[in-house]
Amino acid sequence: MVDKELLSILACPQSQQPLKHASQEVLDRLNAAISKGSLTNNKGSAVTEPLLEALITKDGSILYPVREDIPVMLIDQSISIVDVA
Repeated sequence: MVDKELLSILACPQSQQPLKHASQEVLDRLNAAISKGSLTNNKGSAVTEPLLEALITKDGSILYPVREDIPVMLIDQSISIVDVA
C-alpha cells in the first residue's frame, strides 16, 4: 500500500488534484471491465493487468495504477474512469 506520507505529496500530473486510495468498489468495477477487454488507458492501450491498488483524483475522474507498491504517475498510463460502466 502506498505510504500515507508519500500520498500526501502526490498530485495528478494532469489536473494537479490531490489523490486518494481508490475504493474496492471502484477497483472491482474496473477489474470487471479489464476482464471483458474493454478498459483502455489514456494512451489508448488495453489495460490487461488486474488492479489490486490504485490512486484516484479527488473528483474521481482519473485513476493511476499502483504496481508493486509504486504509483505509476504517467499520464499515458492513467485511466479515465468517468464513462466506465
